[in-house]
Amino acid sequence: MTSRLTTPSRLLIGLLPLWLGACATLPAPPLVSAPVPPQWQAALPHQGSLTDLSQWWRQQGDPVLAELIAAAQAVSPTVASARSRIEQARAARVAAGAALLPTLDASASLSRSRSLQSIGSDSVPVVTTAQAGLQAAWELDVAGGGRASLDAAAQRLLGADAQWHEARVSVAAEVANQYDSLRSCRALANVTQLDAASRQETARLSGLSTQAGFTAPATDALARASAADARGRATRQAALCELDLKALVALSGLAEPDLRQKLAPVQVERAQTAIVSIASVPADVLAQRPDVFSAGREVAAASADVGSAQAARYPRLGLSGSIGAAQARALGTTVTLDTWSIGPLSLSLPLFDGGRRTADVQAAQARYDEAAALYRASVRQAVREVEEALVNLQSTGARQGDAETAVAGYRAAFTGTEALYKNGLASLPELEDARRTLLAAEISRVSLQQERKAAGVALYRAVGGGWTPALARLNNAAAVSPAPASSQ
Repeated sequence: MTSRLTTPSRLLIGLLPLWLGACATLPAPPLVSAPVPPQWQAALPHQGSLTDLSQWWRQQGDPVLAELIAAAQAVSPTVASARSRIEQARAARVAAGAALLPTLDASASLSRSRSLQSIGSDSVPVVTTAQAGLQAAWELDVAGGGRASLDAAAQRLLGADAQWHEARVSVAAEVANQYDSLRSCRALANVTQLDAASRQETARLSGLSTQAGFTAPATDALARASAADARGRATRQAALCELDLKALVALSGLAEPDLRQKLAPVQVERAQTAIVSIASVPADVLAQRPDVFSAGREVAAASADVGSAQAARYPRLGLSGSIGAAQARALGTTVTLDTWSIGPLSLSLPLFDGGRRTADVQAAQARYDEAAALYRASVRQAVREVEEALVNLQSTGARQGDAETAVAGYRAAFTGTEALYKNGLASLPELEDARRTLLAAEISRVSLQQERKAAGVALYRAVGGGWTPALARLNNAAAVSPAPASSQ
C-alpha cells in the first residue's frame, strides 16, 4: 500500500531544514558595559611602571619578604582552591567540546548454550557464540546549544585562570601587610623599651633625691608610677610582636625557629623604592584587574548559557550506526555473520514538558542578570579601591616630612627639659609631659611608615598585580596547569 504526501506535508518537510538552520542562530543576551570615569580624581604617583608589577616585591629591596611571599603562595589553600577550579573548568570545557563530536563504543560477548529440551540427549550439540561490534552515535547541534555550552565553558576557564592570579596577589598582599606589621611592631617595641629605660633612670634618680630629702615623696611616687607604666607598655608591645610573628608563621608555612632566624638580623628601615605608577585612563587600569576580567567572563558564560537553554526548546537531530561480527560454532562447524547499519536518522520534537524548558530559560536569564549586576559592581569596587589607595598614598607622602620634623622638635624639647630637670630647674611633671609628647610623636612616625607601605600594597593589588588578559588567554591556549612561579 502506498501513501501520498499532501501538499502541506511536502511544504512542511521542505521547510524543515530552513527551520533547523534558523534554530542554530538563537539570540543570546548581549554583553554588558559598566560606566567608567574618564580620569582619576586623586593625584597619581610618578615612580615605577605597570610593566614592573610582576616583580614589584623584589624591587622593594627585601629578599626576606620575597621569600615569605613565595612560601605563602605555595601553601595557601586559597591558591590551591583556585588552581583546582582551573582544572575543573578545563575538564568542563573538554566535556562540552566532546558533546559536539560523535561517540563510538565497542562491545564484545562470548556465550555457550544448549537447548533445555536436549537435556539427557546427546543429539543436540553445545553452541559457542562470539560477537563483537562498534556502535556510533552523533547528535547534530542544529540549534547551537552545544556550541553555546562550549563557549560558556571556555569563558569560565579564562575567568578561573584570572581568579588564580587574583588569589596569588591576595596572598602576597596579605603576607606583605603582615610582614610590615611585624617590622613596625618591632620598631615600636624598640621605642617603648628606650622610653621604659629612660623612665626607669628618672625613677632611680628621683629615689636617690627623695632619700636625700631634696624631692617630695609624692614626686618620687610619680616617677615610679611612670616607670611601671612604661615597663607595662613595653611588655605589651613585645607580646604584640610575638602575635605578629606567629601569624606570619601560619601564612608562610615556615617553621617558627627558621622564621625567627631569618628575621633575627637587624634590618635597616628602607624607604619604599618602587611606587606603582598607573595609567591616567581608568579603563586601561581596570582592564588589568583579574577580578573585573573574571566577572566579565562570567557575564559572557551566562549569556551562552541562555542560548544553550533556549536551544533545548527546539528539535534534536541524531544519527547512529553500527558494525558487528558474530560467529557460532557447533559440531566442528563455524558460521560467521557480519552486519553493518547506518541509521536511523532520528528527529525529536519537544511537544510538552510541563514548562520545564521554559523555566530553564528563565533561570538562565536570571543568572545572566545577576552576573551583569555583579560585573558592574566589581567595576565600581575596582575604581573605589584604586582611588582610596591613591588618596592614602598621597596623604602619607605629604605627612612624612611633618612627622620627621615633629619627632626632631619634640626630641630636642625633651633633651632640654631633661637637662633642666637634672639641674633642678624643671619639675618632674614637666619632664614627664615632654617625654610623653616625644613618645607619641615617635609612635605616630612609625605608624605613618606602616600606613604608607600598606597604601603601596593596596595600590599594587588594586591595579591587578601585573596580570593582563593576554596572560589568561595564553594560559588557556597552553592548556597546562599554572605552577607556582616567581613571587608576585
